[in-house]
Amino acid sequence: ARELQALILTHLNLGVPLVTTQVVGRDRYIEWVSWMANVATSVEKILQEVRNLQRSEIAEVAEAFDTEKQVGSSTMAHKRNPITSENACGLARVVRSMLLPTWENALMWHERDLANSSAERFTLSHSVVLLDDILAKSDKVFSNLVVDAERMQTNIDAQKGLVMAEKVMLELVERGVGRDEAHEVLRTASMEAISSGAHLEDVCARTPPISALFDGDELHALFEPTGHLGVSGELVDETVELARRALD
Repeated sequence: ARELQALILTHLNLGVPLVTTQVVGRDRYIEWVSWMANVATSVEKILQEVRNLQRSEIAEVAEAFDTEKQVGSSTMAHKRNPITSENACGLARVVRSMLLPTWENALMWHERDLANSSAERFTLSHSVVLLDDILAKSDKVFSNLVVDAERMQTNIDAQKGLVMAEKVMLELVERGVGRDEAHEVLRTASMEAISSGAHLEDVCARTPPISALFDGDELHALFEPTGHLGVSGELVDETVELARRALD
């Protein structure tokens, strides 16, 4: 029997267990369902971001919306809700909920009882089907995602430079200003900008500890949003390439 087991498992390119009982150890199922829950959660994190960025007060990205067929709300006719993302996020929560019964099923009386059977008829099959549906929905969202770059710029401009305060502070440190001192300089300048409604760049231009180290062009460059991109593009390209190699 052991020779037959080794022959079959080797043919299937599977590991040969040293010690077995009548049933498969449920640690395998725990790992499998945990992996599915982790994938569902990773997808949900992205879709959750889409949902938040589609809010009217942000409106930077959105799901594609068929104005001829879709209805956003039965009462508020103007709405365009991220329904596909919402649906997938809800299903991801169900996949995660399968973890608890999967862990509970690892406990068997004398290595074999049937308390696990009824639960696993749901946890295993439903986790697979739901994850497949989540991935299909996410593909639909990502393939047709609407990105409003102008709105992104508008939202940044509405902050009047405040989102760049950290960048200026770090550059002060690079030029020899103490970390705590640089933080206080930018904190004071930011509070003045907020209270007066002025742009932070204008406040910084008349703040001696800053104006003494940066000329007008240098200071203006610090307030360019593109300065925050860093190597983001490279990281995205490398991640996509890694995923494509894994799928090939």
